[in-house]
Amino acid sequence: MKKIILVFTVVLSSVLVNAQVTFGIKAGLNNSTLGGDDADISGKKSNTGFNVGVIAGIPLSTNFVFQPEIMYSANQGMEFRPTSNTETNYNLNYVNIPLMLKYKASGFYGEAGPYFGFLTSGKIKTKTGSSTTETDIKDSFDGTDMGVALGTGYVMNSGLGFGVRYNMGLQNIYDATSPEFKNRYWQVNLIYMFSKK
Repeated sequence: MKKIILVFTVVLSSVLVNAQVTFGIKAGLNNSTLGGDDADISGKKSNTGFNVGVIAGIPLSTNFVFQPEIMYSANQGMEFRPTSNTETNYNLNYVNIPLMLKYKASGFYGEAGPYFGFLTSGKIKTKTGSSTTETDIKDSFDGTDMGVALGTGYVMNSGLGFGVRYNMGLQNIYDATSPEFKNRYWQVNLIYMFSKK
């Protein structure tokens, strides 16, 4: 494993030295829920949160770009309302590292790749009538996540653009055997790529 990491590091370093690497920032909204076996809780709804981070574009050819990212993603999780008087939110915050392969042409792009997530905090917020309680649940969830992402978007010559991405978690992030919870979330982002100067 160490040899594989070393080879990958050497190859990536060589690409970075010789390629016209671009950097950018992105920010936007998440719409998330938790899927998996027995995750269809009565009254389940999606959570809305935000994401923000930095990206790099490493050209592999005229049309293909490798794009690693470091993204902070807030309020992943879900909301459910078991009764008309009760509202419960699972709020999970992650630092995610997507490793996307992009195909671009005339400003438009399509992308796909894996992502790796690291849980930074987790809380459950319950509102019953006028009473609200909040409990830390980070220890009930796995500290890591991994999945695949698929997206599309458009970036203008000025560097300004937008993107839409769907992220599907592949591992059970809940420490209990049942229910099984896997991250499922959409992202809509504004993107700005800095000049290659």
